[in-house]
Amino acid sequence: MKFDLDPLLRPHIANLQPYTSARDEYTGKEGVFLDANENPYGSITDQDYNRYPDPYQLELKAEIAKIKDVKPSHIFLGNGSDEAIDLLFRAFCNPGIDNVILLPPTYGMYEVSANINDVETRKVPLTEDFQLQPDKILAAVDAHTKIIFVCSPNNPSGNKVKRNDIIRLLQEFNGLVVVDEAYIDFSDEPSFTTELGKYGNLLVMQTFSKAWGLASLRLGMAFASKKMIKILNRIKPPYNISGLTQETVLAAIQNQDKVAKMTQDILAEKDFLQGELEKLDYIQKIHPTHANFLLVKIPNASHVYDDLIEEKIIVRNRSKVQLCEDCLRISVGTRSENEAFIQALKKIYTESFNL
Repeated sequence: MKFDLDPLLRPHIANLQPYTSARDEYTGKEGVFLDANENPYGSITDQDYNRYPDPYQLELKAEIAKIKDVKPSHIFLGNGSDEAIDLLFRAFCNPGIDNVILLPPTYGMYEVSANINDVETRKVPLTEDFQLQPDKILAAVDAHTKIIFVCSPNNPSGNKVKRNDIIRLLQEFNGLVVVDEAYIDFSDEPSFTTELGKYGNLLVMQTFSKAWGLASLRLGMAFASKKMIKILNRIKPPYNISGLTQETVLAAIQNQDKVAKMTQDILAEKDFLQGELEKLDYIQKIHPTHANFLLVKIPNASHVYDDLIEEKIIVRNRSKVQLCEDCLRISVGTRSENEAFIQALKKIYTESFNL
């Protein structure tokens, strides 16, 4: 059955006339540009950034399409994945009326964006091993449920979610299913971008921040039907991706061998870090992970977190997060960083807890 996106869309968004920028009206690169009130003398920097960038990042999308095996018309680029999340609320969720379903523990920005947009969140916790509960999720759906957010590999637990459970949601939920794949480069699971042709209610998010090492540039990707991408483009700011970011990522895409090497190095260091932690008697559990971090259960996690800060070792304290009691989330570092963390952890337990 073909999915109909129109009933989900907020009516005023369906009829919205988007802002038309100078680069919408003329997309060529040659000519005398007197249309956008730009500085004709260049920039104060050594490089010229005086011209507005391509508002739809067409050249960059063409290159991304090649490596992701997705047509450019099915790609949205945002200022981090957070922009795509916020735009989904703006496009589909009526404030004070509609709701979305969150699956804690999960990425915190889904709830933050919901609160900013005055959209109710309905929470269906994951199981003890951080898997979906499809029956409970579908039971939580009502006529005003617009989006289900699934993070896989999940943050903060790091595990991949059972693929068949996500497919069931796509098949049985008459709303949007967002699959956040920020950590997919570290997983052996195939991306859900391979399912775009089957499910019109699917949107997949990925990022250049993790494996690509471009977190400072803030470039997130969303993959969805051509119609959904058009909706996001209609309501986004006109120049949401800077020219510098577009140029930098265009050059970076040509260096995929380095990405593969860095990814393998991170996975190798993850194995080293896990192996060192497993030698310590006070480590209660290391959760299985398909990401670039470990979720580790330890005694007195909040106290240990504070002591690690004193040692200038910064991790994330997830102890107050549902199902993550007494857990620290530890990003995989370089060998020297990982060794420094292990040594600091040993010191803290020896001096503070006599272990």
